[in-house]
Amino acid sequence: MFRYACMTLFLVLGSEIQLSYSTEASVTDEAKKLCLYAKLNVSFTVTYETIEKKNSTATFPLPELVKAAGSTCGKDASTLTLTFDKGHSWSVSFKKENETYSARDIVFKYNLGDDRIFTNASSKETKTVTFSPSISNVAMGTYYSCKSEDTMQMGLVVQSLQNVSLQAFIINGSKSDIGSVCPKDVPSTSPVPTTHVTNTTTPTAAPTAAPTTPSPLPTPTTGNYSLKTGNNSCLLAQMGLQINFKDGGVLQKMNVDPLSLEVNGDCSVNKSDSTLVLTSIPVNLTFTFKEDGKNFVLHAVSVTIRSANGTSFSAANSSLSLWKAAVGSSYMCNKEQSYIVTDSFSLDTFKLHVQPFQVTGDSFATAEECQADLPVNYIVPIAVGVALGVLIIIVVVAYFIGRRRNQTTEECFLDADLSFLVPIAVGVALSFLIILVLLSYLIGRRKSRTGYQSV
Repeated sequence: MFRYACMTLFLVLGSEIQLSYSTEASVTDEAKKLCLYAKLNVSFTVTYETIEKKNSTATFPLPELVKAAGSTCGKDASTLTLTFDKGHSWSVSFKKENETYSARDIVFKYNLGDDRIFTNASSKETKTVTFSPSISNVAMGTYYSCKSEDTMQMGLVVQSLQNVSLQAFIINGSKSDIGSVCPKDVPSTSPVPTTHVTNTTTPTAAPTAAPTTPSPLPTPTTGNYSLKTGNNSCLLAQMGLQINFKDGGVLQKMNVDPLSLEVNGDCSVNKSDSTLVLTSIPVNLTFTFKEDGKNFVLHAVSVTIRSANGTSFSAANSSLSLWKAAVGSSYMCNKEQSYIVTDSFSLDTFKLHVQPFQVTGDSFATAEECQADLPVNYIVPIAVGVALGVLIIIVVVAYFIGRRRNQTTEECFLDADLSFLVPIAVGVALSFLIILVLLSYLIGRRKSRTGYQSV
């Protein structure tokens, strides 16, 4: 490994009417030769909790003045590390593979104790998030160029890269003039159709293929995920996941393979949030749970999907209210459920069981079931039918009693004694109906609050 020696920064014109800071870093090795170069715009949006127990958002760029302490250049691996302000840092690592190189990880560390950025933050901790950039297969001896914006989200942090120009493993200390352009910067071109006319006959246009919908996928494998604090589990999750997203207007589906996932996250962030992060080569999926002391809900979901050609799809929603259950219990929904997260992203779950707070041991607490799992309650319609039947019988009997009174005037005193039975009978029937409905409600409520223990 070689230590690099210098770094320069300058202000550039970001567009015709807006100014933005581009950070330019020139890294040299022990022989004072250039070994790593980067010029880019980076901005961050971080959601954090204030001392008033409210969520706040801080948006800030990678500033003009940074330090490059800790960066390294090596034969097969290099790392650019930029530190700024009060304890913040941004770094990207590069890996050489045969005749190409790729950016492996982007690690962003932010200090919530920096009051200038995180005003009235309830925590003073330094947080770390890791992004998986879509910078791959850059030919050796060339630099990577991407003017288009690339937005990535991980948990509570959104990072935006733009106007990126970088080169690792520089040969002979000279930056290349040949760029490897990112797919987003490559304009899409459609071949111009050629029309051949024979004599005076107008050719018939070829039929346009109708858009195809993706074939149904098999039921995804159920994965078991857990987070630990020390030796104790603090978050448990069990579910099969299927992702549906629109990329370029085309609907795509994919099953999440639990065997290929790396499980990360954080329990009781800001004492009220827990985050589960599932990461693989093509997908990064983040679930954020929130509790208010009585109940917990899934309030945020974000996803980043990377395709084989280097493009990526990202979507997020932080205003959800799903999977609600009492704190100390778990939430269960065995049947397939589909949740629309954004206009372009939905999530299907299978055999879902989660407990993000107050886990005891390594097993789920009593589960509160979703409505779809509850058995159909036939007591109410049966009770209503029986009561209506009794009411009809009483009305028919009252009708015949009335006819008898009209026909037998000599027994009017008897008719007067029987006529009061009609309102009494109707009142009894209605009371019976109300009691049956109330009883069925209490039985159904008891069933809905009595879950199953995890086995």
